[in-house]
This record gives sequence, C-alpha cells and structure tokens, in this order.
Amino acid sequence: MNDVIDVPPAPDAAKLESLKQLTMIIYILQAASFVVGITGIVAIVMNYVKREDTVGTLYESHFAWQIRTFWWGLLWAVIGFLTTVVLVGFVILFANFVWCIYRIVKGFLSWNDGKPMSV
Repeated sequence: MNDVIDVPPAPDAAKLESLKQLTMIIYILQAASFVVGITGIVAIVMNYVKREDTVGTLYESHFAWQIRTFWWGLLWAVIGFLTTVVLVGFVILFANFVWCIYRIVKGFLSWNDGKPMSV
C-alpha cells in the first residue's frame, strides 16, 4: 500500500516574491474597486488566472480569501441594490461595504506579516 501522492515541487524564491507582489496588487485592486469598480473585475480575473501557481504556498490561502471576498461582496451588493426600494437595502449595502473593507484590510495585514489567511 505504497500510494504515490502527487506533491507539487516547492516554489523557488523568485516565484514566491512574484506571488507576494501579485497578492499585494490584488488587495490594492480590490480596495480601489470602491472608487473605480472595474478594478474589482481585474482583481478576480487575476485571482483565477494565477490561482494554480499559489498551490502549496501561503498565498494560496490569500487567493481563496480574496476570491471569497469578491463573490460574497458581489452577492450582498446585488441583494442590497434589489432591496433599496424597501430601504433595508441601504443597511445591507453599508454592512457589505464595512465587511469588504474589513476583509481587505485583514488580508493585507496578514500578507504584510507573511501569514496565511484562515479560510
């Protein structure tokens, strides 16, 4: 029962530095999306394009964190906009705004400390 487990090779220092920069750029793009909405789309596309490269690194958890932040934030934004006619939508939109800012800041601070995210 010697099962072979396919373990990806450890990334080299240059690749890790590149992923570190990319992760920071994505956090910045997510934050900028509150002013320029299209940057959120750019960030999520970058997450999905480079996600495979992060497997086995601490940035894998950051990418999962960023992807979840985007999709849950988008879901609650849509719900908030749809319910603005009954005024509860404004509360939902504000809560979603605060939640997204919290997740971006928390992720960025963990990134800065070189820690993975708990997803």
